[in-house]
Amino acid sequence: KAVDWLRQKGMAKAAKKSGRATSEGLVTVAATADNMHIAMGSLLCETDFVARGDQFQAMATRVTQVILEKAPADAAALEALLGEEVTQLIASVGENMQLGKFARFSKKSANDVVGQYVHANSKIGVLVYLTCGKAESAAKPEVLELAKNLAMQVAAASPLALDAASLDQAAVEREREVYRQKALEEGKPAQIVDKIADGAVKKFQKEVCLMEQPYIRDDKKTISDIVRETGKTIGDEITVTGFERIQLAAE
Repeated sequence: KAVDWLRQKGMAKAAKKSGRATSEGLVTVAATADNMHIAMGSLLCETDFVARGDQFQAMATRVTQVILEKAPADAAALEALLGEEVTQLIASVGENMQLGKFARFSKKSANDVVGQYVHANSKIGVLVYLTCGKAESAAKPEVLELAKNLAMQVAAASPLALDAASLDQAAVEREREVYRQKALEEGKPAQIVDKIADGAVKKFQKEVCLMEQPYIRDDKKTISDIVRETGKTIGDEITVTGFERIQLAAE
């Protein structure tokens, strides 16, 4: 009965705090011993003071470990696994907390490489997925360095999609229409309005598609250039297949 009472008290406290904003917290990454599975999770709280506390950091680490081990399908599944533990921590610490966004990746073969980066403040985390033509290429220092640099690129430049093909077409059409209307309002000739809009869309794609973005360490080259050059150096084809980015302020 005492245990039940404490649990109920914890849930009551958590309910009272549930409306408070949770813009602080931590992003953490964990991998299996063989590096075939990797997970990234986030735990949110109200203040940086709590985020730096031992209890919160231990819970943030546990969240990502559970994601790694249990592979929850969605936010509801993760809540079912850890919601009660988070509730009890809220009661203990006295501050609202929430389970945040998460990602989990399993390599299909030894050809796959995962680049990871967690920013110094642990509020931005990135996973980038690459695959090599040959399994032996995946362990080469040039490929590992590329994977890490691409993760840092995603953290800094915040792309919306991998490439133009995977970009949300509704967003593309919105961008096109904005520039069409702008050109019309400026009195541009009707026959060149679409060309202006197309040019604006191409510029938009270069800004928000990872493979078309200028490389943060050498803006004269695109990410596609860097990937191609690394592949040429090691004598293999490297393909970037996707990425995940978690930023706490954007939760």
